[in-house]
Amino acid sequence: MPAIVKLLTERGLAAAPQRVNSLSEAARYEPREGVYTVANTFNQTQTLLLDAHLQRLEDSAARAGFSPQIERARLRAALRTMILDSGYGDVRFRISVAAATPREALLSIEPFHAPPPELIRRGARCATSSAARRQDPAAKTNDWMHTRRALTASRPPEIYETFLLDDSGAMLEGYTSNFFALRAGTVYTAAEGVLAGVARRIVLEVCAGIAPLRLRPPHIGDIERFDEAFLTSSSRGIIPVVAIDGIAIGSGVPGALTLSLRAAYQQWVGERLEEL
Repeated sequence: MPAIVKLLTERGLAAAPQRVNSLSEAARYEPREGVYTVANTFNQTQTLLLDAHLQRLEDSAARAGFSPQIERARLRAALRTMILDSGYGDVRFRISVAAATPREALLSIEPFHAPPPELIRRGARCATSSAARRQDPAAKTNDWMHTRRALTASRPPEIYETFLLDDSGAMLEGYTSNFFALRAGTVYTAAEGVLAGVARRIVLEVCAGIAPLRLRPPHIGDIERFDEAFLTSSSRGIIPVVAIDGIAIGSGVPGALTLSLRAAYQQWVGERLEEL
């Protein structure tokens, strides 16, 4: 089923000129000078922390030097209409605002498919890279989205995600995710130089009572000493990582603490869903 893209203007929803098959394809038409957020629905029209997504979108725009002028209630209603009219059931959606048209939002939806059980059972194989830098990691901007697409296109198919390194070798975040590593029962993740992901925010909360947390970035030199590792994003939740740069993490299978955190994460989500 194709993606559906519409423009929310001051007069209401209007069809966008481009016809695309996916959110990824739709993103190619978006200007570099803009900001966006991506999430998914549950039970067709329920969302998780949508206001947090919209607040981050507004914060990202402020960092980019402009201010979106779109009422959240209108945006929610427009998104709900698109979802119900599509008949897709659960959807993955992107909300994008261009600096040149701050009173308009581009809304894109596609059918949502949760991470396959096989990925959770076997875990993801990932890599690191120091070849790319985000101008402002705290902002979710279109220019990084375009840069990331080119980087991902050259990645081997067996690599699920790439983690960015700073000059010291600290492992900051993935192209589309936040990163966590576990050593001796403690969870480590970067405190700064990363996007404040909504899924990351949930993990920081559910860690309490499961494992101690240290806001310090894991280091590439310690990969062999990681007991477990995982990545997070809003559309995927927690994904176990079992190898980085060809080095097995722990025993090479998803770890017990990671799976406990994933279960707690899913419970937290299920208790806090809200209607659009």
